Amino acid sequence: MRVESRETLDKCREEACQQVASYNCRILVCSGTGCVATGSEKIYQKMTEICRDLPEVTLEFAPHDEKEHVGIKKTGCQGFCELGSLVRIQKGGEVIQYVKVQEEDCQEIVERTVLGGEVLERLLYKKGEKAYIHPEEIPFIAKQTRIVLENCGRFDSESLDEYLASGGFQALEKALFTMTPEEVVDVVDQSGLRGRGGGGFPCGRKWKQVIRQKEKMRFVVCNGDEGDPGAFMDGSVMEGDPYKLLEGMILAGYAVGSSEGYIYVRAEYPLSVARLRHAIGELEERGLLGNSILGTDFSFHMHINRGAGAFVCGEGSALTASIEGKRGMPRVKPPRTVERGLWEKPTVLNNVETFANVPKILLNGAEWFRSIGTEGSPGTKTFSLTGAIENTGLIEVPMGSTLREIIFDIGGGLKEGSEFKAVQIGGPSGGCLTADHLDEPLDFDSVKKFDAIVGSGGMVVMDQHTCMVEVARFFMSFTQRESCGKCVPCREGTKRMLEILERIVAGKGKMEDLDLLEELATMIRNMALCGLGKSAPLPVLSTLKVFRKEYEAHILEHKCEAKVCQAMRRFVINPAFCKGCSKCAKNCPVGAITGKIKQTYHINNDLCIKCGACKDNCAFDAIYIEA
Repeated sequence: MRVESRETLDKCREEACQQVASYNCRILVCSGTGCVATGSEKIYQKMTEICRDLPEVTLEFAPHDEKEHVGIKKTGCQGFCELGSLVRIQKGGEVIQYVKVQEEDCQEIVERTVLGGEVLERLLYKKGEKAYIHPEEIPFIAKQTRIVLENCGRFDSESLDEYLASGGFQALEKALFTMTPEEVVDVVDQSGLRGRGGGGFPCGRKWKQVIRQKEKMRFVVCNGDEGDPGAFMDGSVMEGDPYKLLEGMILAGYAVGSSEGYIYVRAEYPLSVARLRHAIGELEERGLLGNSILGTDFSFHMHINRGAGAFVCGEGSALTASIEGKRGMPRVKPPRTVERGLWEKPTVLNNVETFANVPKILLNGAEWFRSIGTEGSPGTKTFSLTGAIENTGLIEVPMGSTLREIIFDIGGGLKEGSEFKAVQIGGPSGGCLTADHLDEPLDFDSVKKFDAIVGSGGMVVMDQHTCMVEVARFFMSFTQRESCGKCVPCREGTKRMLEILERIVAGKGKMEDLDLLEELATMIRNMALCGLGKSAPLPVLSTLKVFRKEYEAHILEHKCEAKVCQAMRRFVINPAFCKGCSKCAKNCPVGAITGKIKQTYHINNDLCIKCGACKDNCAFDAIYIEA
């Protein structure tokens, strides 16, 4: 049904609610990128085949009768990425969460759970002796506060009807019929919503700056160019709840007087692009995008632009240049994007998570949003947990939550045998936080005093097997490679910093290198053209500040305590375990291992190239690395 008025929208929502309620059972197959990679598409197809062949089962939105009415749906990310593929079985008000589901499990799930009402304990999430049936009981999920991610994993991410049934477009309806554009901006401003892309600039203030411009042609642009290593929050929202993002952008368009919206998505997110295109097409077909939305005089059109993987295009002016078909390079500011952005017109530029917050703020009010998080950073923040942690995945917590709560309560602590060492927050533009910071609140302002930023929300947890010098080298390598090269401080400064770091991890560093690193880092922070360049040295500065002894050990002792830096590894054969089988010598590519059969073999470390082939091929664990 085409939605051409407030009344038809309410009717569509009512019908959608009835459709969803008609199911006896819903099989929700996670179709986020992580689960797709572990075979969820095959699980979806298998479930569909099985249910289609059962005479006692009807599929899709068929009329309700005596038969079992089952809906098989592809959802967005259910969050528990470590344990994919994920499947939820929803029967009435009960929801069962299955983890590590394989294609061969599908028949049993349908027969015993869907039709028989049994719970398959072997597919449940377990912690210690306890098995968790309901997803909301699992500590990983139970301890979260979901606003942006509230729909992800709960319904068909490609269905407008299911979004309407969940309350979708109520905020747009409220804004168009009961609020002026100025009132919408005021609510967003009063809520204290700050940009979730990393900068943390007040969203309402940015929108007001656009409104104040004399130029009436304005644009709304969404930054979906999520380039941080280890970050996948925005991608998951675009995949799992594209309609919420689009509703937020439409509301922004209404608020600032814009009729054109652009979503800039990295080409490495094909699933996000596909679902956004589907969602835009469905909204246009139903009349919720285009001319005269809901019968009003407000029109809004949406476009998708794909980036080519350049990290620098996450910067505002580089992003708008890329949309215009130019090379994505930052420009000198001012003027800023609010004054002269896309095609030299005033532009609202926010990231995916920021726009996805707007519908709930409009529905529930500014005070509701301010009741969550901290005074200076209200609301929630999504994070992607990766690294040496028990439960990797996508989470959303109130601003001001501590690292301890995130890593140990939600993340389940570190993997067995690991000890917490540090967490890299904010990606290549961020910094390291240590055990001393576990109880510090995470918000935009608090982390700055530790030479770190919240950033877009990537969080890489590291254990005692992580070399912090190598971490700094890795992130500097990334930023140097991704530098657009426009300004000298970033182009040349990051290159020199990388050369120094590579020298240190190779065991050829000098103590004066540390002072030079700090000098170069300060210069880049002060003189780089764009925000990405200014924040590039942060991983180096934070590791130097907290883990200086590791740098000094690399230089003075030629020692890497984590045994990561290849140039400093020394392979040794333990005579107590060596059986003289000669397998190590046979697999050594440079002939550095000598000995006689059934006698202890020896490694000549002057010839050894540190490849580790001997250790990998030793059946008796006789070879170890001496730091």
